Amino acid sequence: MQFTKHYTLDEARALLPQIRLWLAGLNRARQRTSRHDERAGPQLAAGADLGGPSVNEWLQDLSRIQKLLLEFHRREIQVKDLQRGLIDFPALIGGREVFLCWEQDEEDIEYWHDLDTGYAGREKLKE
Repeated sequence: MQFTKHYTLDEARALLPQIRLWLAGLNRARQRTSRHDERAGPQLAAGADLGGPSVNEWLQDLSRIQKLLLEFHRREIQVKDLQRGLIDFPALIGGREVFLCWEQDEEDIEYWHDLDTGYAGREKLKE
């Protein structure tokens, strides 16, 4: 087995409200970091020395991103595409190790796929 934690469908579903919050926090921090990079890039290219509140905010956002990604990592939940909110939960179906697959615009977890097939191999769960 590749994973030590395997989620039941109910366990994965129970985490969706928290995962939605984590994804929202990640996206907010990523947007702020991107804006900072756009502002700081030309200054750094010109040889400017940066510091102050702007850099402190940038570092705080990087720290937030790291902490939120650690929440997923600690639970062995895979973030496959942060922008789309594509998440895989390790699970067992018929004794096989698979992923329960969820995308943030979906109401519920309704799909699974083999570990090596990815999103293109998604199949509808049988209830």
